[in-house]
Amino acid sequence: MAGAYKTPGVYIVEKNAFPNSVVEVATAVPAFVGYTKIADNKGTSLHEKPWRITSLSEFINYYGGEPDDKFEIAEKSAADDSADFKSAGKEYVLKRPNGKADTKRYYLYRAMQLFFQNGGGPCYIVSVGLYNDEGAKRDQLEAGIDKLLKEQEPTMVVIPDAVALDEDACIGVQQYSLKHCAYQMKNRFAILDIHNGFRERTDPKGDPVATFRGDLGTNYLNYSAAYYPWLNTSIVQTTDLDFSSFVDIKAVRELLLAEAGGDAAPQDLKDILSQVGDATRDPKAKTYLSDDELHKILFSVCPTYSKMLLAIKNKLNLLPPAAAMAGVYTMVDNARGVWKAPANVSLASVISPAVNITHDEQEDLNVTTAGKSINAIRSFIGEGTLVWGARTLDGNSLDWRYINVRRTMIMLEESLRLATKAYVFEPNVSSTWVTVKSMASNFLTSIWKRGGLAGASPEDAFSVSCGLGETMTAEDILEGYMRVTILVALSRPAEFIEITFQQQMQKS
Repeated sequence: MAGAYKTPGVYIVEKNAFPNSVVEVATAVPAFVGYTKIADNKGTSLHEKPWRITSLSEFINYYGGEPDDKFEIAEKSAADDSADFKSAGKEYVLKRPNGKADTKRYYLYRAMQLFFQNGGGPCYIVSVGLYNDEGAKRDQLEAGIDKLLKEQEPTMVVIPDAVALDEDACIGVQQYSLKHCAYQMKNRFAILDIHNGFRERTDPKGDPVATFRGDLGTNYLNYSAAYYPWLNTSIVQTTDLDFSSFVDIKAVRELLLAEAGGDAAPQDLKDILSQVGDATRDPKAKTYLSDDELHKILFSVCPTYSKMLLAIKNKLNLLPPAAAMAGVYTMVDNARGVWKAPANVSLASVISPAVNITHDEQEDLNVTTAGKSINAIRSFIGEGTLVWGARTLDGNSLDWRYINVRRTMIMLEESLRLATKAYVFEPNVSSTWVTVKSMASNFLTSIWKRGGLAGASPEDAFSVSCGLGETMTAEDILEGYMRVTILVALSRPAEFIEITFQQQMQKS
């Protein structure tokens, strides 16, 4: 300022000619909460510590591999839905040890495989515990969600292990995640799985979609989406399994021997089967086969053995879809932008949906009087398995019906919020107002050019207002408030395309 000069001379004064730029925040950084094999970074525990990774190899390095999934063989009873395989005229089922249901397992590792297969990238992991015989616990998963409160980067929350809880506890964890996203952070989107979503809606044990809708409640629905049904994937291959996948190897040996004819079985097969599960044998001795050799021989000569492994593979490959959808969100965001609806996209490493949904059956999923829209995953001939829905759970809201609208608004709000922090404690005068308006307008114009806002011109796509008598009163300025009002026209997906045909008179 001129009044501060004391010595005659020439003074250079630089003034900023342009407003600050707005940096678009990341939109596809999911946070996964669940159980892992280990949680270690070179001796430092990662238990309940959000940790950023960028690949499956990093996940394995910090958190280990798959859980030790083992199964028991039991004859089919009236309480069992269907048999897993048949042998010697009898039907058998494969069950979890100690009578645990098949859902009582850990899903996070295979969910991460599915996530990266479908375009996933940088993400956060919160390990709430290690694999054990007790299974997932609600309080541990909720504590893991709380650990994300101090992290700024995650934009989505996925909890694959929630479906390993019973129905009430699963819904409780999902409600907790909705509260975290919409009430506490206000800048995250929850992707939910439906408990028992591998069942038909007409299943005698209950309609999983109706149960989900009835128990979830009505709070914070526009910050979340749910998908149905579960997926039959190709993550686990038969070559990844062997007879160590069974709890009682002796029972496997007896079953295969009975299939081969019992005492009348060929002696060479008896000799091979006698080595299965024999802890006293010396694998280095010439008279004995290695575990790998035994597995290959049994797989090729014993049909029942291959059927059992196929049944185990199918069980392990039945996965909830939320992690795959997190990968799809990431892929679509990177390729087209967050304003593109994450739908009409095929799923990788997916063989088929667990339930085949028809056009008529999807009507109740997509549009319901309760408003809780469930996005369908459907199989189409010649196209594979496609995501065939783009709605939030707040399906009756014209403001927040679509996923891309909600997530685009989160991106705009966060980007402008962080950029405007530079003007906190600046003079609340017209020069500051003009600068903030210009900053927001430049940012929104760039979004409009990329197709994120609807309108033939920037004036049609958005408007930014800030000023005395426009958005503020004299009392607002005295109290230190600078109010900025931004109107945006967000693009919405063409969910229903109607083509009208009509006959006309012949003209020649």
